[in-house]
Amino acid sequence: MEIKQAEFMTSAVIPSQYPTDNRVEIAFVGRSNVGKSSLINTLTNRRKLVKVSGTPGKTRLINFFLINKELYFVDLPGYGYAKVSKEEKKNWGKMIEQYLINRPQLRKVVLLVDCRHKPTEDDKLMYEWIKHYNHELVLVATKSDKLTKNELVKSNKIIRETLNLDKEDKIFYFSSLKKTGKEELLNKLFEDVIEAEL
Repeated sequence: MEIKQAEFMTSAVIPSQYPTDNRVEIAFVGRSNVGKSSLINTLTNRRKLVKVSGTPGKTRLINFFLINKELYFVDLPGYGYAKVSKEEKKNWGKMIEQYLINRPQLRKVVLLVDCRHKPTEDDKLMYEWIKHYNHELVLVATKSDKLTKNELVKSNKIIRETLNLDKEDKIFYFSSLKKTGKEELLNKLFEDVIEAEL
């Protein structure tokens, strides 16, 4: 699958601000600084489609990007950033929850974890939460270029054990820098989605 066209459409805080054209949506969620913006930019071949910030916790809105004029990639606010006030964290949580629970157009949720670190409690909660609501989950381990082959094997074991993955659950290892894992991930994201829409 190839993305030939990608454009920012709108930002939202509440459901009344979401797009109303009923296109299929794939949401991206993960801890602040996990590489979500870089991943979306790499997938879409657009270096500046999503602003990449050196400051974690920069995405404070739900951002909708129209892909190939067929479906939306939805960039959700990053979670787990320590320097954000409790009130703001609560608001982000509500915003994410509201979207994930009440959005019939949502087909898949891409959960990003950093392959160099053990998944956090927030990652575990998000994983369990997505499973609880029966969303199709695509688990992506970012920054894979930072690890050796042996370290990647260890990383796989740690992620699987920490999140208590089922045997059939696959982890997609991805590097925005080297673009490794891009084709495989794109194929996974688009399988069953365009057909379902038609």
